[in-house]
Amino acid sequence: MINVGARRSRRLGRGGVGRLASLAAVTTAGALLLSACGGGSDSGGTSKSLTFWISTVPGQDAGWKKMVAQYKKEAGVDIKLVNIPYDGYTTKLHNAAQANSLPDVAAVPALDPIWSNKLLDLKSIADKKSNNINPNFLAKDSSGKVLAIPSDVTASGMYINKSLFEKAGVEYPTSPDKTWTWDEFIKAANTVREKTDAKYSLTFDQSPSRLRAMVYEKGGKYVHADDSGKFSVDAATKKAVNTFVGWNDDKTMPKSVWTSGADPSAMFQSGDVVAYWSGVWQVASFSDSIKKFEWASVPTPAQPVQASDVNAGGLVVGFNNNGDAAKAATTFLSWLYEPAHYKVLCETSGFLPVESGLNPVYPFKSEAAQAAFKLYNESIPLYAPISGYFNNAQTEWVLKGKSLTEDPTKTELGKAINGQQSTDKALQNIVDSYNQQVGG
Repeated sequence: MINVGARRSRRLGRGGVGRLASLAAVTTAGALLLSACGGGSDSGGTSKSLTFWISTVPGQDAGWKKMVAQYKKEAGVDIKLVNIPYDGYTTKLHNAAQANSLPDVAAVPALDPIWSNKLLDLKSIADKKSNNINPNFLAKDSSGKVLAIPSDVTASGMYINKSLFEKAGVEYPTSPDKTWTWDEFIKAANTVREKTDAKYSLTFDQSPSRLRAMVYEKGGKYVHADDSGKFSVDAATKKAVNTFVGWNDDKTMPKSVWTSGADPSAMFQSGDVVAYWSGVWQVASFSDSIKKFEWASVPTPAQPVQASDVNAGGLVVGFNNNGDAAKAATTFLSWLYEPAHYKVLCETSGFLPVESGLNPVYPFKSEAAQAAFKLYNESIPLYAPISGYFNNAQTEWVLKGKSLTEDPTKTELGKAINGQQSTDKALQNIVDSYNQQVGG
């Protein structure tokens, strides 16, 4: 069984800012060291032997193991796969950069200024038409160099208690081509709640990522920077967030999730909640844990924008070590992202692909889980480019030596839901914090 939830728990960056927290201490000295390191070096492997660093939970390395074994068989290149405990991974990469002993290839949770100028340009792979790599989720620098390609992507999405919908006789969409608006969804969920005596219409992760997704779908940009790097919120964002705060009325949504950290997933799994706004990482868990009712993943609402908040599950990079190793690393990554090979990786490790048109087949026993992954794979290519804004913004901040070490969204909106401040005041406080941490 694919354990996407377990993989998520060990990786940072699932729609939040945690994966950048470790970069907060990066200083000017680190930037100076970058300049000293320069481009290529004598470190690294050879044309027939490379080192590939990853960090993932047991079982989630199955896809990587399969691909390096297949590559050795096809190309005769021995790739040493090193699975490093997550807690020490960023430090190990940092130290390797300082010692000029970086691996040839790595799957990393985030970029780091200390080694970002040691990366190979993967533009030729990203731009290859047959690969169909979604350009919205690439990590690029200001010159257009492709620093990293996601190993996989994650996205926010909606789950419903299918049994309650059927009991109430309320229909719901099953295709992203014919989705509902948020107004239509809330009306349907409220109707189901009233007809079935469910406790709440919706639970909603206490997550800036989930809020961003909803705001995008309502036509807003959430906290967004202009060309000068100054953050603000637009009128559509203010309207969407005011609507969200209003949903927290202990009928449509429980106040306790955003004000005191109650567990929205547990509430949904209890069977007393009509729907749950979360993300793809819930699929594997639900396929095992939900037994008392039928559940389903349904298309994300669009009002009017078809969008989500999409993040990289991991970033695949190549390091510019000696010439033979750099060339061999580029050749391997080019092979890896060929659709036939990348599809196998996604199927084996339970990844949502960054490439479109693959139609991976996952070994889930649950029909609901199979349908959920199918829906996510159909939906992501339809999402507007803003879906990747925050993911790309984090890359830009890292390259400037900055990080959003604490997103104030949860705290400030919790106060608004509690009636301690207005929604507009909460948004202003969030904007001010963004400008202080990563503005300019």
